[in-house]
Amino acid sequence: MKKTKMILDCDPGHDDAMALLMALAAENIELLAVTTSAGNQRPEKTFQNARRLLALAGCEDVPVAMGAEKPIRRELIIADDVHGESGLDGANLPEPTVSPLDIRANDLMAKLLGGSDEKVVIVATGPLTNVAIFLLSHPELKNKIEFISFMGGACFGGNITPHAEFNIYVDPEAADVVVQSGVPIAMFGLDVTLKAQLFPRDVQEIREIGNPVAATMADLLDFFNRTTTVPFWAEEGHVEGIHMHDPCAVAYVIDPSIFKMYPMHVDIETGDLMSRGSTVVDYDNVFGKDKNVSVSFGLDLPKFRRLIMNTMRHFR
Repeated sequence: MKKTKMILDCDPGHDDAMALLMALAAENIELLAVTTSAGNQRPEKTFQNARRLLALAGCEDVPVAMGAEKPIRRELIIADDVHGESGLDGANLPEPTVSPLDIRANDLMAKLLGGSDEKVVIVATGPLTNVAIFLLSHPELKNKIEFISFMGGACFGGNITPHAEFNIYVDPEAADVVVQSGVPIAMFGLDVTLKAQLFPRDVQEIREIGNPVAATMADLLDFFNRTTTVPFWAEEGHVEGIHMHDPCAVAYVIDPSIFKMYPMHVDIETGDLMSRGSTVVDYDNVFGKDKNVSVSFGLDLPKFRRLIMNTMRHFR
C-alpha cells in the first residue's frame, strides 16, 4: 500500500490527541514528524504533551520539534479553560520517551520536505503559525507540499467570538499567509467539526476496548466533554456529542470519502475589531474570485466514528 507522507503540526489538546493517534494508527499514512504550536496551552506544554502521547502509543521513531512560541504579530491566547492546566487534563500520561530535537519546527519541515522524493501533506490542528513561517521562509519548497489540511475557521459563526474560530483568531496573520499561499488547502471549520460528534456510548465503547491507549483516551474525552459540551450545549431533551474538531483534518487524509468538500474563495480578517480572525467564506461566490480553499460542510458520521474506533483498537 502506498503511504501518504504527513507532517502533523498540533497543539495537544484533547482533540489533537485523538488526531495524533489516528495518524499513528493509519495504515496509509507515514507520519514523518510532529511539530508543535502554541495554542491550547503554552508552547512548552504542547511540546511536552506531544511527546507524552507518543510515549503512550509506544512510538519512539517519530521526531518531534517545537515551533514558534507565539503568533506572528500578536500575544498568545491559550484555551486553558477547555484543556486544563497541562493542556491534557483528565488522564495520567506517561513521561516522554522521545528525545527533544535540537532544531525547531521550521527547520525540521524544511529538512523533511527538501529531502523527500514525494510530496508531503501538512496537517495543522492548531494555530497556523508554524505553517505560515515555513511558507514564508522556504517558498522554494511549496511545490513539495501535496496539500495542507487544517482545522480552523467557520463560514457560519465562531466559538471564541461570534465570527471567529479559536485557531484562526489566535493567529489570523498566519492563517492569511496559508490560504493565500497558492498551495492546495482543505479547511475543516466549525461548519463540519461541530457535526463530528462522539456520544457517551461511544466513550464507553472506547473504554471497553481495554488497552491503555483507549482507556486514557476515554478519560481525556470525559474531561473534554465536561469543559466543552455540557456547559454550553446542555438543554432539556437535547444530547449534544463531544465535538471532534481536530481529528477531521487527519481523517480527511486517511479517507477523503468521509467528507463533503466544496471549492470556495476564503479570506482571513486580520483587523483588530470584532471581525478579527473571521474566515470570510464566499459561500455564494459573490465576489467571483479564484477558489483557493476546499471547505468541508458535511461528513459521514458513522464512517468517521468507525475510523476512531479502529484507531483505538489498533493499539495494544
